[in-house]
Amino acid sequence: MTAEPTTKPPRPAAGVASAPPPELPATREGGARRRRRRWLPRYTWSGTLGAVLFGCSALTPSLLPRGWVLQGLITGVTAAIGYGVGVTVAWFVAELTDSRMSAGFRRRAWQVLAVVGTLLCLVMLWLGAGWQGHIHELMGQDAPAGYTSLGIVVLSVLVFALFVGIGRGIRWLGRRLVRLFGHILPRRVARPLGVVVVTALVIFLLNGVLFQGLVNAVNSAFSVKDDGTEEGAVEPTASERSGSPASLVPWDDLGLQGRNFVGKGPTPAQLQAFSGRPAQEPVRAYVGLASAEDVGDRAALAVRDLERAGGFDRSVLVVVTTTGTGWVDPAASDSLEYEFNGDTAMVAMQYSYLPSWMSFLVDQVKARDAGRALFDAVYGAWAQLPPDARPELYVFGESLGTFGGEAAFSGLADIQNRTDGVLWAGPPNFNELTREIVDGRDAGSPEWLPVVDGGRTVRFADEAPDLAKPPAPWGQPRLVYLQNASDPIVWWSPRLIFGHPDWLRGERGPDVSQGMVWLPFVTFWQVTADMAFSTGVPDGHGHSYRADYVNGWADVAQPSHWTDADTARLRPVIGGQ
Repeated sequence: MTAEPTTKPPRPAAGVASAPPPELPATREGGARRRRRRWLPRYTWSGTLGAVLFGCSALTPSLLPRGWVLQGLITGVTAAIGYGVGVTVAWFVAELTDSRMSAGFRRRAWQVLAVVGTLLCLVMLWLGAGWQGHIHELMGQDAPAGYTSLGIVVLSVLVFALFVGIGRGIRWLGRRLVRLFGHILPRRVARPLGVVVVTALVIFLLNGVLFQGLVNAVNSAFSVKDDGTEEGAVEPTASERSGSPASLVPWDDLGLQGRNFVGKGPTPAQLQAFSGRPAQEPVRAYVGLASAEDVGDRAALAVRDLERAGGFDRSVLVVVTTTGTGWVDPAASDSLEYEFNGDTAMVAMQYSYLPSWMSFLVDQVKARDAGRALFDAVYGAWAQLPPDARPELYVFGESLGTFGGEAAFSGLADIQNRTDGVLWAGPPNFNELTREIVDGRDAGSPEWLPVVDGGRTVRFADEAPDLAKPPAPWGQPRLVYLQNASDPIVWWSPRLIFGHPDWLRGERGPDVSQGMVWLPFVTFWQVTADMAFSTGVPDGHGHSYRADYVNGWADVAQPSHWTDADTARLRPVIGGQ
């Protein structure tokens, strides 16, 4: 058999370019696919593993119920953190060892992760829906009908991709800086220098430019809103109120929350209808940010207007440190006035334009200075009165207001020496005095409901009946903390990132899910997100203490002629606000 002759193609003449062979359709399609893939984000196996584990962990319950949007945001952010952790761990392993995964092993690892990761996500989504239903039940709510696993997945993937993209942009910038410094410096110097520079730049942008810009923008927006007046707030005519024609503080200078404080509240007719006895017009003194530039001047003006209104002639005088925009919880002020039939005086002043959640983060110094200045000014005038002719002096604050209120005292002994009692609600975790008291609690009592020195001076309450525990003598003066076990304001702390808190050990609060466990990074972000919605839950849960103020004031101030039956009658009146 003879072989077929082969014909070689003629060689092109010199100087003539040979035409490329025609491209096959499959080749063109493969090239297009490769070009499209270059535009799609690619993720490492170790990072994806971390994202799956962290993202699924974020579906575990936290303190408050969530809808699918909030759950998707939390899951996406937590998954992005997990991706960064996974990439970092893989980098350390690669630096410490010489082993590398083969292409075949890597392919099998991706296949296993795809199957196991998908199953894990499905199981956690199913469990998460059950946990959310249970948390809603604990707080007397129906589970939201719109809780959809598909929505959670889509939103979390988008948020994850966004944050990973931002992280990669920062990494790209760091590499560019290292390369730039490498042209003029040795590599051993250029690499750490590039990392330091990009880290400092990111911190400066986040903390110094973006965050401060957000604070300034919100401050400007709320300073404009502060000029408004809410429905129901009426300019007072009674001389017992700031903002009245007789007041030293004009109505227009009070700010939005100041006008709410002095322009609302129970009237003498309402108080009399409840008590069945003639009632007085309660004294409410308030100073806004527009009233004076300096915090000391505002405090002095508040005392002068309080004195003008007859506040030092009442049976009870309460110094209030406000929260955020200058808000005083109407449930707290109304409860006191009902219990004393209007024979009361309250004084407060504004220190910020910012809403409570942002004041919580950036206005701690202002809250401290305001609380100290106002109490010292009131106490200075009060102490000059004859002991038998001055009112009982109490202190009140909620949330950041408790932080400012604590600043006026050097410790528990100082409170006992200079006040007749204190009512504080929802104290932040960074309150030094509160932490000192809680850390010194009696052995065996949980952090969310501590017993301190047998309850002789200080008592904590998650629910109103807790004020009667332990059944031991309760001396004078009395300090009460209203502290819901499900209040994220009380428990939020950067220590949650790496530290297992005591309030998640052992017995849980009555409205805290047994399924909530501490997880590094995850629990911190869950509680952080809970803070933004801490008041959007039924009374007695989260950061809502309305009806419990009735019990708090009754036990702290112990008004005469007041009975447990009166407390039971007043609770639904106040709790329904």
